[in-house]
Amino acid sequence: MATSPCSSSGVSSSSSSGLGADAGLEIRTRSVEQTLVPLVSQITTLINHKDKPKRSDKTLQAIQRVGQAVNLAVGRFVTVGEAIANENHELKEEMSVACIEARRAGETIAQLTDVASLDHPESDSHITIFTDKTGVVKAARLLLSSVTKVLVLADRIVIKQIITSRNKVLATMEQLEKVSSFQEFVQIFSQFGNEMVEFAHLTGDRQNDLKDEKKKARMAASRAVLEKCTMMLLTASKTCLRHPDCESARINKDGVFHRMRLALEQVIEIVTDSRPNGENEVAPISIYSGIKEFKNKVEGLRENLYFLSKENLSTMLEVILEHTEDFTDSAYTSHEHREHILELSKQAKMELEQLVSVWMQAQNQKTKDLMEDLEVAILKTCQCMNELKREVHSAATSLAADLLKYHTDHMVLKALKITGVEGNLEAVAEYTCKLSEQKEQLVEMCRLLRHVSGTEPLEITCIHAEDTFQVTGPQIISAAETLALHPSSKIAKENLEVFCEAWESQLSDMSLLLREINDVFEGRRGEKRVYLSLPRPGKHNANLKALKPVKLDTEEQAKIAKLGLELHLLTSDVDSETEKWEDQENEIVQHGQGMSSMAYSMYLFTRGEGLLKTTQDLFHQAEIFATEGTKLASALHALSDQVHDDDKPLLLLEAEKLISMCKQLQITAKAPAQGKSATFTKVDACILKTRNVMTLLCQLLPLCCKLLRKNKVGNGCLKPAPPWKEDRIRTGTNARTPERRVDTFGIKSLENHVTNMTFLESK
Repeated sequence: MATSPCSSSGVSSSSSSGLGADAGLEIRTRSVEQTLVPLVSQITTLINHKDKPKRSDKTLQAIQRVGQAVNLAVGRFVTVGEAIANENHELKEEMSVACIEARRAGETIAQLTDVASLDHPESDSHITIFTDKTGVVKAARLLLSSVTKVLVLADRIVIKQIITSRNKVLATMEQLEKVSSFQEFVQIFSQFGNEMVEFAHLTGDRQNDLKDEKKKARMAASRAVLEKCTMMLLTASKTCLRHPDCESARINKDGVFHRMRLALEQVIEIVTDSRPNGENEVAPISIYSGIKEFKNKVEGLRENLYFLSKENLSTMLEVILEHTEDFTDSAYTSHEHREHILELSKQAKMELEQLVSVWMQAQNQKTKDLMEDLEVAILKTCQCMNELKREVHSAATSLAADLLKYHTDHMVLKALKITGVEGNLEAVAEYTCKLSEQKEQLVEMCRLLRHVSGTEPLEITCIHAEDTFQVTGPQIISAAETLALHPSSKIAKENLEVFCEAWESQLSDMSLLLREINDVFEGRRGEKRVYLSLPRPGKHNANLKALKPVKLDTEEQAKIAKLGLELHLLTSDVDSETEKWEDQENEIVQHGQGMSSMAYSMYLFTRGEGLLKTTQDLFHQAEIFATEGTKLASALHALSDQVHDDDKPLLLLEAEKLISMCKQLQITAKAPAQGKSATFTKVDACILKTRNVMTLLCQLLPLCCKLLRKNKVGNGCLKPAPPWKEDRIRTGTNARTPERRVDTFGIKSLENHVTNMTFLESK
């Protein structure tokens, strides 16, 4: 569907003035859309002034300045566009036409707004914005249309770069598949690594720039596959070269190459917005989205009794109830959940029958009593669907929580590594069967979670997780078989380690995904618990009014993404530690939870989300975080008075470390910062120092627990362990490096020329 550049909130005002760009141009990226915002704002101001009766000299001068500014900016803009056209011959003709149109429209606007020196700008002797009111609208339309064309054409160059980069990667992959010597492999893999880095940079920029959140999530999933598979490709290929006659090694390597090719293909599908053979993508419908649409239709009957048929509504419910069979037919759904889902499904059918009956009567006779009965039927139907939604959510998330807890010890992976090194083929076969069972459980978990994920991006993340478990399981098995056949092979052992790490990493990601799904269900949409005893960010600060609030732009968010992700992972670790304490009222736990909550808000800020909207909000939150850390240090001092003398020095040392780090963070948060560069440096420093405090907190919480248990202070700290107690293995996470912004294709230059224009405020 084509999208007007005026569809975003930043340019919506233009529609009232009759402005609009070429309807055939679809804008898929934020950079193109945002580049048009200041231009549309300027032109809208001019259009709004053309009908105003009062025109002071100051207003006339302002109108003339804006007209000249638009013309000059368009001139510089067109110069860049023409340079791009000369460098890209396949676009030269289209780009040149668009540039000529833009230049002509800019000059027309400058002529029509040349009113400041005229005594009577509205007299017919001079053609101005006041005498030729339709002329300025036509020029504005032409200008917007032509500028949009230039931007969209420049955007095609970005797409071309990504495709070219993908083609280079594919060509080098083909060479890697055919190599027969280590020396040749090392040379080609070095080239492949450089090409993958370039591809990662280009696609990272594109991912950040996409407007469609669903496409953004698909791009993130594909890039994650490529990132993990690059290391797998290295070890799998080396293993195959070392053991060329080993069938399991060949299967292992072929699997990696196949998965990378699929991921590369998906990236191109997203970037070009096309699918092979012209197929349309059929997205699987989740129970959540089905219920949401069904409820919207039912509630729509309040406004219009005739806008849909009863058959349409019945079909929608049937589709939802068919999907609930994924839960009722699953071997992993508890008996209690299964019975409740079946009961609610039956009730939903009955409620719909009652609704349809009253609805049909109301169509024939619109009495007050019937309309009241219809309202009751609508409410009861929606309530039943809400209960069904709650039940499937509970079934999916409780299963996920249990499975993730049960598999956190990675016992099967450990056993495969040990038996592989021993060359025990029989034991390896036994544990591969167990891994296959585990894989089926986790795949089923992902399928059920997809139904209750609540948003399209989270649905895509569930599908990606399902694919990862589905593919990685057999790859671990083939890697383990190779090691068992060659137990003394260091490279085969390393290869198995890499695939096991990918499995462990995906399990860790599932814990984060489960939390996000619960957040969406509970209406937090990614916000953590807010501890009401803490001051809310952005308030209680007398200095805020004197400072101009600043938001991070897309480029700055990309630079700080790695730090933000690390902070996110640390909050998960801290929450995991605090949840182990039986006494949740313990002062140390309270402070730890509060700090984790604030750190999570700071992480969301790095993504442009959450409660912290400006850099000043962030700096104030950092100050409160540091204060909370100082209070925690006081609690540690109090605890040191209750523990044995042998333990006291270590606890006091850690408390002093915490105090020092919190003081440094407070100093940084309060330090003045003038200008964009200095502000971003301060943001970076605050997040970095918050991360360091959270790292220390991750070490402090288990230490305090251990000392409390050893000294039997208070009510104890850890919850009773279940009979199958797992030893939690904390796996290292490869936080993705922030994507480098490359400015080699001109679109940033185009942006700069447009956004440098000054704004005229409508009065």
